[in-house]
Amino acid sequence: MRRRLTARVLLFDPGGRILLMKGRLPSAPDGAGAWFTVGGGAEPGETVLEAAAREVREETGIAEFALGPVVWRREGVLRLADDEPVLFDEHYVVARCPGGEPARQGWQADEHRLIDDIRWWTHADLLATDEPVFPPGLASRLPDILAGRYPDPPQQIPW
Repeated sequence: MRRRLTARVLLFDPGGRILLMKGRLPSAPDGAGAWFTVGGGAEPGETVLEAAAREVREETGIAEFALGPVVWRREGVLRLADDEPVLFDEHYVVARCPGGEPARQGWQADEHRLIDDIRWWTHADLLATDEPVFPPGLASRLPDILAGRYPDPPQQIPW
């Protein structure tokens, strides 16, 4: 089974809000959407931090940000649009930025087709929502991250 190195970004603004995207899987383009962090697969030869920086620029249009450490890891299998099962090796990277309205100009065609929304969330918003959010348990894990308490080594979280 192919393994996909993936950078997921916990992108925070100065108020502690996190930027999440709502979208659908390529294998289920008509399925229900879910909220998830900015990020995606690393390109050949790219490190996790290089992939995280590229994904922030491409998916949000935000050019000014500071990357922090990888704080969480998780692995699981997802099926791609061609039904190929792929083992995703996710690394969650903390990043801080000045905030602002995210831009969609850097999105690829499949992102325009599958991403329905992108917006900033407060911790209270996440605690109150009934909508699916990934990774599971994001709201309960955020207080330590927001306070600058980062696990070392990165914490393994459930798929």
